Amino acid sequence: MASAAAPAVADSTLPPPLEQLRHLAGELRFLLPGVRVGEARETTKEFDRETFWRRLRETAMAVSRAATTLTEVFSRLPLPSPQETQKFSEQVHASIKAIIAVYYSLPKDQGITLRKLVRSATLDIVDGMAQLVEVLYITPTQSPENLISYNSVWEACQQVLRIPRDNKAAALSVLTKSVDLVKDAHEEMEQAVEECDPYYGLLSDIEEDNSDNHSDEEDILGCPSNRDSYWSEEDQELIIPCLALVRASKACLKKIRLSVAENGKKDQVAQLDDIVDISDEISPSVDDLALSIYPPVCHLTVRINCAKLVSVLKKALEITKASHVTPQPEDSWIPLLINAIDHCMNRIKELTQHEVEL
Repeated sequence: MASAAAPAVADSTLPPPLEQLRHLAGELRFLLPGVRVGEARETTKEFDRETFWRRLRETAMAVSRAATTLTEVFSRLPLPSPQETQKFSEQVHASIKAIIAVYYSLPKDQGITLRKLVRSATLDIVDGMAQLVEVLYITPTQSPENLISYNSVWEACQQVLRIPRDNKAAALSVLTKSVDLVKDAHEEMEQAVEECDPYYGLLSDIEEDNSDNHSDEEDILGCPSNRDSYWSEEDQELIIPCLALVRASKACLKKIRLSVAENGKKDQVAQLDDIVDISDEISPSVDDLALSIYPPVCHLTVRINCAKLVSVLKKALEITKASHVTPQPEDSWIPLLINAIDHCMNRIKELTQHEVEL
């Protein structure tokens, strides 16, 4: 009889299943800051690339399996017992700790760009698992939220299989993303100009014909008759060189990416990291400029944002020119781009000089 009562006693010492999940979610959240700032672990062993990628793949699949099991058992009634929940929780925690340990084993000398991609993938997995556990203890049994959260973990684990395997491939991946972001920003700017130009012309005619009554015209245009909602002639004149500067930014990134693809060497990890680091600043600078050209336009802000973008572009070209990816005389495109950038900036300075003098 005593032995038959033992399991009940053991169960009573454990928190209820949902309380265990709540605690597990907190433990996983606690691991995230360490992953964000974690340094590679020092070791005297020679780095084995094949072993690293095999372990990363295996640990990601282990996390995926643990997420599947946890989702299945907490998406139906009855819920697992406290002892079963403890076992499932330990499996989840162990799988997450294992993939974090693999990330930490990637040395810096394999490339900072590569480490950032592995870190990002690891963070997505840890954060996704924490969200899944939170959803399961908030809404146990089958629900759309359970499936959505589970799919997020599964996709994060699959993403590990698509991480570039060396720093050159990682650099190309990041540069390609930067090119796409700047391309999107440029297209949005051009679309905004195309949409607002006819509006500006219509609004000007309406204001000349009837400056005291705008209600009908406002309904037709779908825009308020208000100088804060459209570009003045001076604004439109300033936007032209701004667009040209963003086009130059896109050309800059495309040429840098091409140079890395054609001439980049896998063993020159530091130079590739430097190129990626500075190139990564171009897209945010383009975004700042793009936001500043929407009405109401502050010409001084546009000038400042253009100057920041020009500084980043020139530094990116300078670092690229000094690296191994642009051997002489193949860097003739760099002076051409610098001249185009300077031409745009000089025109922007001319059009905003009155703002500086105020």
